[in-house]
Amino acid sequence: MPKLVRDRIPELFGGVARPLGEADFRAALREKLREETQEFLDSGDVTELADVLEVVYALAAQDGVSPAALEALRAAKARERGGFHARLWWAPDLEN
Repeated sequence: MPKLVRDRIPELFGGVARPLGEADFRAALREKLREETQEFLDSGDVTELADVLEVVYALAAQDGVSPAALEALRAAKARERGGFHARLWWAPDLEN
């Protein structure tokens, strides 16, 4: 089944590859994000997160956002709203 692969996959494993146009590439990246995320959810293998991150970087690059700029956006949001360190599960419709 044809799918979006990393740049060196055809070199390493053979097969036929062609570059995608802008719209097709964006759609393929979104599908790849689903695929890589599901692989992590299924396996729990942290190395799958590296694949997720690679796809996230490629998606950000489509909008002209570098990995460093994406990290700055993440850090700013963490300063504003926090991270997930406290492990909070929120039920906004329930009172204390």
